[in-house]
Amino acid sequence: MSSELYIGVMSGTSLDGVDITLCEIDDSTCQEVSSFEYLFDKELKDEILNMISGSTTLEQVGTLNTKLGNLFADSINSFIKLHDIDTKKVKAIGLHGQTLWHSPHAKSPFSMQLGCPNVVSAKTGITVVADFRSMDIANGGEGAPFAPAFHQFIFGDIKEITAVLNIGGMANITLLSNELKGWDTGVGNALMDYWIQTCKNTPYDKYGEFAAKGNVNQELLDNFLNDDYFQKTPPKSTGREYFNATWLSNHMPTFQTITDEDIQRTLLELTAVSIARDIEKTNITLLIVCGGGTKNSLLMKRLKELCKMDVKVSDELGVSSDFMEAMAFSWLAYKRIHRSEVNLSSVTGSKKNSILGGIYG
Repeated sequence: MSSELYIGVMSGTSLDGVDITLCEIDDSTCQEVSSFEYLFDKELKDEILNMISGSTTLEQVGTLNTKLGNLFADSINSFIKLHDIDTKKVKAIGLHGQTLWHSPHAKSPFSMQLGCPNVVSAKTGITVVADFRSMDIANGGEGAPFAPAFHQFIFGDIKEITAVLNIGGMANITLLSNELKGWDTGVGNALMDYWIQTCKNTPYDKYGEFAAKGNVNQELLDNFLNDDYFQKTPPKSTGREYFNATWLSNHMPTFQTITDEDIQRTLLELTAVSIARDIEKTNITLLIVCGGGTKNSLLMKRLKELCKMDVKVSDELGVSSDFMEAMAFSWLAYKRIHRSEVNLSSVTGSKKNSILGGIYG
């Protein structure tokens, strides 16, 4: 089969921007052609966070759904203009949407991603594939993480026993073994970002410099790691509906005298240790890391120290660490357009592999 062009659009739990990539895809390859990141407007980011953490109305949910659809569509159109892309040659857009709530274990399980795909299709003139997670959940799965299937597709030929780690707002890991496995290890950047925004009014801790000024508070770290999520065995998944400001305040009520720097450093250690503990239970010899967390020098240093193995950023293997997830959703759109099941049941715990996503436009 000849290759086709797909656009992948990803807005993750970090809420730092909209990642867009154009990929050339066939049954054996997914090649990044061009990519760009469009930053989130602070007001919109705050609106999303307030909706996740507080009460809301149906009108507000519907309005945000359209706002995000317009944001995604406008970003895609800017991307198309920037790279002079012939839209007639683009088969489809793989649109993840913005996760507001992920609740696969509720009495009536669901995962909610906003960003109206009909708006995106209408404004771009391109078919959109979206709502990827619902069918997996309908079949009894976690609905996440989905990246492992793509990691297997692009890294499956590596001879070493390999894991792929994505550090976004949350962190997830893929084990490329005889049976594909993957799960969310817990929080990635989200709590570190929240804390430095609270203390310093800056969106993230660049290179981990603020955390480097502090020290790990072992008692606080132990309190974090005693949380039930870190005791669960896979399949498991999580998001901002769990690891958020309320979670943090509930885990440190008796630690009011710790400095801001020490809390930042301890939150970084939480991410590193929770990842390393899961990796310790495997026999992997190579760890490939992608996502925004790769930019945090101190976090990467701690991962290398704790994991004691060969650790590479995915860029070293020719795959962008910044746009890996956007590439994954371009590939998932390709799978949906060709009505091909995605190999995820061993990851999510669903009853069977499914054809994922709905087609709009």
